[in-house]
Amino acid sequence: MWNQQSAEQRAHLAPIDAAYDPSLCEEDCDELGWTALQLAARNGLVSEVQKLIEAEPWAVNDAPRGYYGQTALQAACIRGHGEVVDILLRAGADVHYCGGNNMQRTALQFACGQGNRHIICTLLKYGSHVNVPNIALDRINKASTSLVTRYNGRTALQAAAERGHLDIVTDLIDLGADINAPPSPNFGRTALQASAENSFSHVVRTLLERGANANAPAAKYSGITAIQAASLHGDVAIIDMLIEAGAELKAEGGSKCDGTPLHAAAEGGQLEAIKRLVQLGANVNAVAGQKNELAVRRALRKGQITAAKLLQALGGRLEL
Repeated sequence: MWNQQSAEQRAHLAPIDAAYDPSLCEEDCDELGWTALQLAARNGLVSEVQKLIEAEPWAVNDAPRGYYGQTALQAACIRGHGEVVDILLRAGADVHYCGGNNMQRTALQFACGQGNRHIICTLLKYGSHVNVPNIALDRINKASTSLVTRYNGRTALQAAAERGHLDIVTDLIDLGADINAPPSPNFGRTALQASAENSFSHVVRTLLERGANANAPAAKYSGITAIQAASLHGDVAIIDMLIEAGAELKAEGGSKCDGTPLHAAAEGGQLEAIKRLVQLGANVNAVAGQKNELAVRRALRKGQITAAKLLQALGGRLEL
């Protein structure tokens, strides 16, 4: 477990983009709120980080500023700067701090999303836990006392699953990570929902084999169930895996794409998913969603004309 990654494995890590690190698209004026150490850590400037810590050792745990601010440790973890992480931890960086106004995650949660095994192993050695609530409250920052934070939170396992890091997913489960931890209320995903939404079939299969709930409820705001996600993106193989695991065709999901899985496929214009869901027994005339609409009507409202025609050919009605 936690063997060092090869250069080839590191080369295949998913690239960091604005969806994973929203601070990438911050305006320059927002970056002015970052401390010198946070910026140096973010950019992987090893010698600069060392100089800044020597000059102001207390700055290692300065709070993040700005809408997408990050602590120095968070910034280094999200970018995969292992040497910087080592320096910060030796200087006393708090592994449990879960700061920032958005993307509120611990260093371990960021590292598991980034996929650098060296950093993950180092954080675990310095006291990070895969299930934060299991830590005594007097040992961690109060902001980290819930399994996931309110906005865009992810557990370590959810973060790894969302980015398709199967080896890390497996190791985290072996370490006792809660495979069915609930999603963050805002934009959250369970591990299974996250992997299904991003079409990581190998991760979906492993999670189901290890006991993931195929019918776990979606997050309250902008949530999506696993089968909704697979249907929206037209991943028939994942749909089949989820159905085999007991996913319900009639169940309505979260607010990102409300209604049944068939409504989700209609919204995404996913013709093969529509065919497969109907073949599996989905009611082509089910009324669902906040607008109490038929799948044909959903397809038309989203501009999916071909999908609407297919649904009608399969017996779907346009009106109630």
